[in-house]
Amino acid sequence: MSTDLDPAALLEQLTLTEKAALCLGSDFWHTAPVERLGIPAVALSDGPHGLRKVPEDGVDVALGESLPATCFPTASALGSSWDVDLAYRIGIALADEARAQGVAVILGPGINIKRSPLCGRNFEYFAEDPVLSGRLATAMIDGIQSRGVGTSLKHFAANNQESDRLRVSADVDERTLREIYLAGFEIAVTSARPWTVMCAYNRVNGVHASQHRWLLTDVLRDEWGFEGLVVSDWGAVHDRVAALAAGLDLEMPPKLGISDVAIVDAVHSGALDGEVLDESVSRVLELVHRARAIEPVDGIEVDAHHELARAAARDCAVLLKNDGPALPLQPSPGQTIAVIGEFARTPRFQGAGSSQVNPTRIDTALDALSAGVPDGVEVAFAAGFRLDGMADDGLAGEAVELARRADAVVVFCGVPAADESEGYDRTHMRLPAEQLDLLPRLAGANASVVLVLANGSTVELTDAASHATAVLETWLSGQAAGGAVADLVLGVANPSGRLAETIPLRLEDNSSYLNFPGEDGHVRYGEGVFVGYRGYDALDQQVAFPFGHGLSYTTFDYADLQIDVIGDAVEVRCTVTNTGARHGKEVVQIYVGDVESSVSRPVRELKAFVKVDLAPGQSHPVTCTLSPRDFSYWSTRRGGWHLEAGEFEIAVGSSSRDLRLRSTVQLTSDEAPLPLDGMSTLQEWLADPAAARLLRAAVVDGNDGAAARTILDNEELQRLIGNFPISSLAAMPGSGLSPAIVTDVVAELQRTR
Repeated sequence: MSTDLDPAALLEQLTLTEKAALCLGSDFWHTAPVERLGIPAVALSDGPHGLRKVPEDGVDVALGESLPATCFPTASALGSSWDVDLAYRIGIALADEARAQGVAVILGPGINIKRSPLCGRNFEYFAEDPVLSGRLATAMIDGIQSRGVGTSLKHFAANNQESDRLRVSADVDERTLREIYLAGFEIAVTSARPWTVMCAYNRVNGVHASQHRWLLTDVLRDEWGFEGLVVSDWGAVHDRVAALAAGLDLEMPPKLGISDVAIVDAVHSGALDGEVLDESVSRVLELVHRARAIEPVDGIEVDAHHELARAAARDCAVLLKNDGPALPLQPSPGQTIAVIGEFARTPRFQGAGSSQVNPTRIDTALDALSAGVPDGVEVAFAAGFRLDGMADDGLAGEAVELARRADAVVVFCGVPAADESEGYDRTHMRLPAEQLDLLPRLAGANASVVLVLANGSTVELTDAASHATAVLETWLSGQAAGGAVADLVLGVANPSGRLAETIPLRLEDNSSYLNFPGEDGHVRYGEGVFVGYRGYDALDQQVAFPFGHGLSYTTFDYADLQIDVIGDAVEVRCTVTNTGARHGKEVVQIYVGDVESSVSRPVRELKAFVKVDLAPGQSHPVTCTLSPRDFSYWSTRRGGWHLEAGEFEIAVGSSSRDLRLRSTVQLTSDEAPLPLDGMSTLQEWLADPAAARLLRAAVVDGNDGAAARTILDNEELQRLIGNFPISSLAAMPGSGLSPAIVTDVVAELQRTR
């Protein structure tokens, strides 16, 4: 394809009207062409886990009319793989399908944090942790863009619920934003350089994300160095001129005859700087230039991509429980496996909404299990329940009778599609009542009940898991999920998924519970940085299954922890050994905690992870390098990241609560001292050695050397009123301070620094 498009030269030839038009799409899925200058339209398509390319004669907003494409595991599943190589390979496959369908930009991945288990769109997001989310997103973006296709990292930012999603204000302090809700975006933007970033629907601290200059320009461009295009979520623009001034380059879909006219009028009136418009137009032209270089391919590798989807679904599944062990099943001729649950033949493998894919094929677990067992083994099916939520005692009774005569039971439960979707949030995290009622009856009829789950976000499992000998969480694992489940249940493959989100005992234990989904147009992020496992660990709460948890058909040993400080980096090394009899994969997780901090910090935070693939008896050295940022917190007072000197614990393990190796490291801070002035407290002045010396000298000079009679030498008074600003203490008789002393010491400190 010809790539002779010069954005700089074209910018000089465009009229104001054409420039305004380029900052809008031409229809629901395309940028605007300028035919007289040979500028073509560029096609964009939904596609975080599979393309949803609407045919040219299709209805733009129709969810079931897209061209066939491979439906890979959703982000909720892929997040549990903890596998950056897998995310990269899926990215390559997505890009190749985009090239086959003439798509230049895939609208994904989505990396918003799972603040609450109730968010209706959690199936589109990777994790409750920004490091895991950011690294998986980076890998997927790298995979897609390695094939010359663009991505759109979304939804920027703090898009953590569907309730009132176009109007609600996420009211969140800057430290929480920086450490939790922006950190994953920062990792992906600075590491992978996505072609585009998509703004969120919601407001952030009262300002629509689409016209939030601090987000779109100050942080995204000026701090992180993003050079690509910012596109709106579909329908997120409310004031096109304000959005353009804030840094939003492309409005989708277009308000033709409204937004473009508003831009032209604003430039004519001087309300919008023409240079700002030119910058956005240049970014649109650069996107078109990149898109023209995409090499098309003929057709989709349907079989190969389906096999990749099956392999991915295997690696995404999390074995939560395995008493006995009950899994893998090892049926012999003459035995019967009871497969119970409508999901076994009517699978739920993806979420509802804009990410809905028209799959190239669908594997069912019932068919795959029937095909996978040895000759002479009967696989018998009973629906057990209906998917519409209506109780059916007849179906339940048939299932119990089948379970009674079977040698093992595999029951497929989950959340119906109508209960999880883009556009609305869940109101609870329970499995449907008819499924919960069936499980104890099955357990009473058979001592070996394996529970297989299909859901986009976490569900309460305390009761359900008590009636099963094994629990396999498969999430929404794409079109090949059924085959993957059969591989895992029958032992063809070994589960290697690990939880990317904590499963609490109950919804009320979640740190966002009292502040979700908000009211009167505002949702207060009152839990601050204590999201997910950070909150559960800070309160030492019991959970059903912790962040990072996942069992295997083999076992792993951790040894030889070594920590070295090399310059400003910390190198962490250990050895992991497969001590079992089966080949398996382990996710080595590295957590950091500040032993004693001047601010409230989580007990531990994930900072690195490595997935290792080991044969029985094989050992593998694992090395991770941590940067100063990994030990820092966002200091609002300093306006930046701050590494506080002191002792830090580094813990290595297989979940946030299964920490096999621990050690501490002593770090120094190279940060500038905290800025001090008259409103800084006496304690803050005395905590700074240089400032304390200045203050003591000034007090001695100002009191004719009688320092012993001042607050500086009275520990009891310091405990009582040491948290007063020194300017307030200056008004108190006997403090030894005066307004003149405060003025002089502040001036002297500022002069020396």
